[in-house]
Amino acid sequence: MSLIHIFATNLRKYRTEQNMSQEYLAELAGLHRTYISAVEREQRNISIENIQRISDALKIEPYRLFIEESD
Repeated sequence: MSLIHIFATNLRKYRTEQNMSQEYLAELAGLHRTYISAVEREQRNISIENIQRISDALKIEPYRLFIEESD
């Protein structure tokens, strides 16, 4: 599985677990909603700075967005 896919899957998982819309997460992270949407759809690469902003908004450690779930 690609790293981008793992990140996108985890981003959506943590966001929805916290009942956050893309718009609200984007607001907390200081990003645009369409950017969050594109990352979740694996259409955008993401910078380290934005990974940090998103993980801060989700209140999780950044590395958790890169852990592949076991089936």
